[in-house]
Amino acid sequence: MSQVIQHEHYDPEGSKIGMWLFIFSELLLFGGLFIIYSVYRYLNHDAFHMAAEELNGTVGALNTIILLVSSMTIAMSTTALQKKQKATTIVLLEVTFILAIIFLINKYFEWGVKFDHGIFPGSEYMKEEMSQGEVLFFGLYFVMTGLHALHIIAGLVIMGFALARVQKGTVHAERPTLLENAGLYWHLVDLIWIFLFPLFYLIT
Repeated sequence: MSQVIQHEHYDPEGSKIGMWLFIFSELLLFGGLFIIYSVYRYLNHDAFHMAAEELNGTVGALNTIILLVSSMTIAMSTTALQKKQKATTIVLLEVTFILAIIFLINKYFEWGVKFDHGIFPGSEYMKEEMSQGEVLFFGLYFVMTGLHALHIIAGLVIMGFALARVQKGTVHAERPTLLENAGLYWHLVDLIWIFLFPLFYLIT
């Protein structure tokens, strides 16, 4: 009786093309939001400047540094994997994972302060005390940074899956595509924040 040997399908080029198509679709999504932001900012220039003063630029800058460092560590993990340095790859991925969580914690507390001050979509304070332009600013702020935070969470899931596969040994120097795609996705998350930070925190 002959034994049938099953081989797991592995198509690195197809996987990378799929990831690039996904990244392109995400850029279209945020590109549309950036256009909407630009139009409303042009129409409500002074109000946007006043509203931006409510944001904490220090926290925004800190989160920018965190994401830049995390992009470096995940890129280093890919290089380490290519050099067959499994332990180093795992450590660098864990560092990236921790930095992502720190980013979300900072964002949680930043949003918490805004909620404590009555600044959140639909609040009475915003309806009664803020101009229409300021309401638009914070509406875009919560939508765009909230959507970015969801991408951070998705990135954590992808990185966690990649980390588990590296630890298991199914992602290695000869089959690095999963980790490479995770790195591409994480660079997208970083790139989006690079645009969000100056648009919301530095326009004052």
